[in-house]
Amino acid sequence: MTNKRLYHIGFGQDDFGSSAPSIALLSGDPERACLIAQTYLQDMRLLSENRGLNSYVGNLPNGRSIVSATSGMGAPSLSIVVNELVQVGIRKIIRIGTCGSIQSYINIGSIVISSAALCRQGAANDIAPVEYPAAADPFLTVALIKAARELEIEHYVGITASVDTFYEGQERSNSANLNLMRSLHGITEEYRRLNVLNYEMECGTLFKMAGVYNFAAAAVCGVVAQRTFAENVILPKKDIAVDNAIATTIHALANLE
Repeated sequence: MTNKRLYHIGFGQDDFGSSAPSIALLSGDPERACLIAQTYLQDMRLLSENRGLNSYVGNLPNGRSIVSATSGMGAPSLSIVVNELVQVGIRKIIRIGTCGSIQSYINIGSIVISSAALCRQGAANDIAPVEYPAAADPFLTVALIKAARELEIEHYVGITASVDTFYEGQERSNSANLNLMRSLHGITEEYRRLNVLNYEMECGTLFKMAGVYNFAAAAVCGVVAQRTFAENVILPKKDIAVDNAIATTIHALANLE
């Protein structure tokens, strides 16, 4: 399989050259994947721009080879990319994303490091049963926590609600859908009382895939909305939140054994 370019990600093992990476940083946004590669990776080069799933490879200053890849939005797209990344030899995946806080004490611009996910995702149900735990790798998670502390970045650790939709699944009423299903009314308050920290759309499926496929996964998301007060994303602080998530991840990898 080493000479085979995978159908969706558009590259194969031979495209890595002599130093094959085992770690991938996964971003929903292709611009974020590019930002990570251009800002933090040495000897960076493009692997593929296939289907908008832009992927890059390069080295951290300590010489560790890293892939910065795009997952697309949502769990179905992520599941395809992750499956193919594992096929080309990736054994650790850290999702670097954005999220909305549902706890009043979690501020916009801070980061949430997910220890596990309340997984309400159809893609995950194709990977493993509903009851199968969606848990992050403890060693990667501790490395992220340690990095955030050392960088003095405001961070929170706990359970994330991973859902399939940005509007309905996160109980947003300010959208084209004026008929939110009764089963979703009050879901945010219910999750808040269960000590869930935030909403996002990918890490639950990623964590289940890690358990089934036998690789290590973690997730760190910049907080760009505070759902206790409003539904909207606060764009002026988005870059701060994303930069904090990226810096934490890179620092963690620089010190990872």
